[in-house]
Amino acid sequence: MKPKFTIQNLKSFSEPPLQLWWNFAQLGLLIFPLFPAVGAVGIALAILGTGKQKFNTIIRRPLNWGIALFSLLLVVSASLAAYSSEAFLGLANFLPFFLLLISFGELIQTPAQLRRLAWIIVIPSVPIVILGLGQLFLGWASSGLLANILGWGLTATGNPPGRMASVFMYANILAAYLTIVFILALGLSIEQWQLARRRAGEAENGGTGERGKFPNYGTLYLIAAVIGSAIAIVFTNSRNAWAIAPLACLAFSVYLGWRWLLAAVTGIASIILAAAFAPSPINQFLRKIVPAFFWARLTDQNFPDRPLPYLRTTQWQFAWWMTQQRPWTGWGLRNFTPLYVTKYATPDNPIWLGHPHSLFLMLTAEIGIPATMLFCVLVSWMIARSILLLRDWPVNNQDRLILFSFIVAFLGCSLFNTVDVTIFDLRVNTFGWLLLAAIGGVVYSQSGK
Repeated sequence: MKPKFTIQNLKSFSEPPLQLWWNFAQLGLLIFPLFPAVGAVGIALAILGTGKQKFNTIIRRPLNWGIALFSLLLVVSASLAAYSSEAFLGLANFLPFFLLLISFGELIQTPAQLRRLAWIIVIPSVPIVILGLGQLFLGWASSGLLANILGWGLTATGNPPGRMASVFMYANILAAYLTIVFILALGLSIEQWQLARRRAGEAENGGTGERGKFPNYGTLYLIAAVIGSAIAIVFTNSRNAWAIAPLACLAFSVYLGWRWLLAAVTGIASIILAAAFAPSPINQFLRKIVPAFFWARLTDQNFPDRPLPYLRTTQWQFAWWMTQQRPWTGWGLRNFTPLYVTKYATPDNPIWLGHPHSLFLMLTAEIGIPATMLFCVLVSWMIARSILLLRDWPVNNQDRLILFSFIVAFLGCSLFNTVDVTIFDLRVNTFGWLLLAAIGGVVYSQSGK
């Protein structure tokens, strides 16, 4: 009798010499969302240990040469920045994460590791959602002392008020994290369902398969993670996440050929969008069906008198003006804020904005167009190779689904950053680069180069 094949007993070892660093990475990533300072130690040990052990391989990879060139361009841009001290501080949002990308690209080599990694990312999301619901509906809050110990604070009614932020500093950051969780949990849930069906089919045909118990405890936890993250995404009031989660469902429906899911998601999304943007009297009729919570947020009617400097269109226009003034080297990382404050702040109306709500416009404004293009080419090259690998794998290869889930999660994270910036949050920035590193590591190992 063949042993049962479940996610729980699936081995996900890297190369035996890297096992210690893989263990540090798993432990660090598991506790990272809730205990970031402690989790970061495990992640750092995994980065340094793997980097030392795989140094000769790392320096031979063309992608890493491109990353080294991009890092040099960041330093050059910081040297020429209008506010050089701010620009050099901004390097901390990039250079350490390049080390993560390079090292974890060698540490993560198999689809089995992708599954383990997906579980590790999903598991902490359930308590995070519970904390967020308590914050929003029960007024849960953390003390200053506890916030200093944990590295995060829980604010009653959310941040901003009325929007779930849970253990993150702002609702949009939580939304970005939940988007990643939702996609990976959905992929794992579908995989569990497929495995259960396969075993049941083998048993019915008189084969060696066994009729597995479905759903098992692991699957129930995944279902809770999918539903919980979807509900929490709604309560973050993030329009980005509201768009990306349905798009991810559409991607899975197309990949799996589930026309019913494609029709359901398209129909629901169309009704909500029509309630928000269709001409009258269509929108008026649909607004009797669709709660104002959705269509009023999409049309921004909840904030009809938002000051001009806080409009994203204003921020994008100013970032583009910065790009036009210094298209080659940019103004320097983190220079958007002081320049924007100088332009729009007054003694009677002080303002502060950490970024222009678009990563790509921020990069063109702060590091210039050539460096931004190099950044996009490096990332796109790795994603393109992963898509080609996905195409070449047999359709019945179970590993295709987990790789597809990681690709969708990373693309969702990238799409989120087209109209927002999440790199200033340590945890979300780490998970974004981790997704790309995991994809790259499997591409390296499967292609043999």
